[in-house]
Amino acid sequence: QVQLVESGGGLVQPGGSLRLSCAASGFTLDYYAIGWFRQAPGKEREGVACITNTGDSTYYADSMRGRFTVSRDNAKKTVYLQMNSLKPEDTAVYYCATVEILNIAPSPAWYPHRDFEVWGQGALVTVSS
Repeated sequence: QVQLVESGGGLVQPGGSLRLSCAASGFTLDYYAIGWFRQAPGKEREGVACITNTGDSTYYADSMRGRFTVSRDNAKKTVYLQMNSLKPEDTAVYYCATVEILNIAPSPAWYPHRDFEVWGQGALVTVSS
C-alpha cells in the first residue's frame, strides 16, 4: 500500500527531546520532498519543517529553527524529526506528508503535493510536567 507510517510520539517533559519517524512504503521515497506539519486543538495546521528529496536542503518555521532538525535516510525509506528543548506550546498532533516546496521570499514555503499527496496518520506529542 502507498502510505507513510509515523511513530515516536508520546509524553515528554518541558526541555526534553523526542524523535519522530515517518516510514514510507509502496512508493519511492527519494522522489519526494517530505514536510512535517502540526495541529494543536483550536489552532490551524502549521508547517514545522521540510526536507528536499535528496536531503541537501532543509527549511524550518521560525519558532522551530534551532530546536528541531529534519533528516532523512532514503536507504531506510524514513524521514525523521528530532525535537529538542520542547515547550508546552509544542503539544500537537504531528503529521508527515509528501510536499512541494515553493521558493517564496523571504523563506521557502511547503504545501501538500498536488499530484501525489500522501499523509501519515499523525503522532501525538504532549509536552507537560
